[in-house]
Amino acid sequence: MPEWGMAVAFWLTALDRFAIRCSNRRRGINRDNRVDKVSHRSIPGARLAAKPLDWRRKMSDNIAYALLVYTSLQIFVTMGALKTEGMSLFPYLALILLVGAIIPACRRFERRWNRLNDDQAQDSALASFYRRDRLVLWLLAIGLPFALTALFKGLAALVD
Repeated sequence: MPEWGMAVAFWLTALDRFAIRCSNRRRGINRDNRVDKVSHRSIPGARLAAKPLDWRRKMSDNIAYALLVYTSLQIFVTMGALKTEGMSLFPYLALILLVGAIIPACRRFERRWNRLNDDQAQDSALASFYRRDRLVLWLLAIGLPFALTALFKGLAALVD
């Protein structure tokens, strides 16, 4: 695997661990799986049963984070390339269109994983499909804003 591929795999794994940690914090679970059910504060000796693996939830979390990253990159990378003189609405309309265009693709990923029943959602045999879809999702979320910026700059160079 090339170096960039290993770097992407590392960051995807780190993001997945981050999503799980944030998800557990929302439910009041600490690293030892201890929780106080009344106040959601960790207490010693209280044990929760391990949550079963759910590919649907994991993919949904990744999609939500990917949309945030994509939108942020669109704002900061692509909008810089679309800056125009004066008060033009074109960059803002372009932002709305570019963010709106990615939502159907993300919805397609989510729909595919939400079709699983409860038994299938816990099947560890789907791990390779999950990793593939997660990789494609993050490559789109991170790569598309830079590809669109390159396209806009190339078109601007042709016009000038």
